[in-house]
Amino acid sequence: MIKVQNLIKHYGHAIALRGVSFEVPSGQVLGFLGPNGAGKSTTMKIITGYLTATSGKVIVDGLDASEHALEVRRKVGYLPENNPLYRDMRVDDYLRFAGKIRGMRGARLGDGIDRVVASCGISKVFKKGISELSKGFRQRVGLAQAMLHDPEILILDEPTSGLDPNQIVEIRQLIRSIADREDRTVILSTHYLQEVEATSDRIMIISRGEIVADGSMEQLVAEFPAGSIDIEVEAEGGEAESALQELFPNSQVHRTDASGGIVRFEVELDNHYSGDPRPQVSTLAVQRGWKLLELHRRQATLETVFRAKTISDDVDRSPATAV
Repeated sequence: MIKVQNLIKHYGHAIALRGVSFEVPSGQVLGFLGPNGAGKSTTMKIITGYLTATSGKVIVDGLDASEHALEVRRKVGYLPENNPLYRDMRVDDYLRFAGKIRGMRGARLGDGIDRVVASCGISKVFKKGISELSKGFRQRVGLAQAMLHDPEILILDEPTSGLDPNQIVEIRQLIRSIADREDRTVILSTHYLQEVEATSDRIMIISRGEIVADGSMEQLVAEFPAGSIDIEVEAEGGEAESALQELFPNSQVHRTDASGGIVRFEVELDNHYSGDPRPQVSTLAVQRGWKLLELHRRQATLETVFRAKTISDDVDRSPATAV
């Protein structure tokens, strides 16, 4: 069990966390989602003891992380975003080195290495130099290091950053299989929507240092029953955007593309909107003389939720914002 209580973190005048609180029960996979700079990595570093909060508490299995830092670190495996491997070492030597730093010796160390080599699928590169490995295998080695001391809690910060599509799928499947097979508590911090959809039991969204959404995929999507519509028209972009905003005054109109006189919009419908909006758009196009090229209604997705909850992170930030 992890309890995060009212975490606040300042970097000088910048505010990275603004009273973050949540709990993660044992065995749950929590997807911690947010835009770049929303406060994800800061939260992860505080939970793992690599950073101190300005105020607030982290409780891990009843232990205050600030008062029992070493005991808490024994319970936590951490794969940071930059995956700090020693590239001049071989994989086997690196894992032995990492285990010894954690006080592992003899059979415990050997058994631990055997276990993570099998779990993380790195047997064929076990004797290779880390500098020879692909980014995907380096991530696997980093994950093996985080799991080596058999921690109850696994914290992964952007584990698929910089990987190619095939490597991303492999790492996601690996994370999910580890969580299912070994019944670990996992916090997965990322800005990739597909990542949390593929791996997580529960999704939490942070924006500008505050938790703005928390629940299962189904619970979050249910907050947006009206969904959205995609529109492509041959028209002047500014005039079309104004007309659509007037037609749907309580909804969010986003111009997503414009090229050669053709403009695309996504309209995130207000939750109180009822009925089918497509006839209204068709009528508007006829009235304005637009050539309507596409009109498609979509049910809400995690992307809908994410955009609605974090849209303020797309605007210019003042100095006192999350980092």
